[in-house]
Amino acid sequence: MDQLFASLTIEPLDSLFCVCLVEDYSGIDIDQPFVFTGRTDHERSLVCPQYLVPSNAFEKEEGWRGFRIKGQPDFSLVGILAGISQLLADHGISIFAVSTFDTDYIFVHREYFDEALKLLGSQGLTIGESVPVSQINPEEKV
Repeated sequence: MDQLFASLTIEPLDSLFCVCLVEDYSGIDIDQPFVFTGRTDHERSLVCPQYLVPSNAFEKEEGWRGFRIKGQPDFSLVGILAGISQLLADHGISIFAVSTFDTDYIFVHREYFDEALKLLGSQGLTIGESVPVSQINPEEKV
């Protein structure tokens, strides 16, 4: 796993995020960066910067910090997300993960964010520069 981790970079996202349930997606501009939606037969979920949370969110959990895993070259690699989530779980840090075509995003509660980055760095992952999230509300800048 160390060899696989050595090829990865963790890019912190420079904003607070919210995980929420919404009635529909009409209150969110899905063209904004870092807006993730998920729909099943039972729910509509939304992960977005806190300043973008729509008024039709009927349940929400604020205060998440996120990072993306950069460097996953193809779908045949196994264990990247599992390895990272296991490392964090072993240290009592729960995650909320979102996968896209190109990479994975991991969110942890803000009070564990610095500890999570430190742990990942100690395992050979490169911690990159913070990625700015557009239109950050100055009160929510981290």
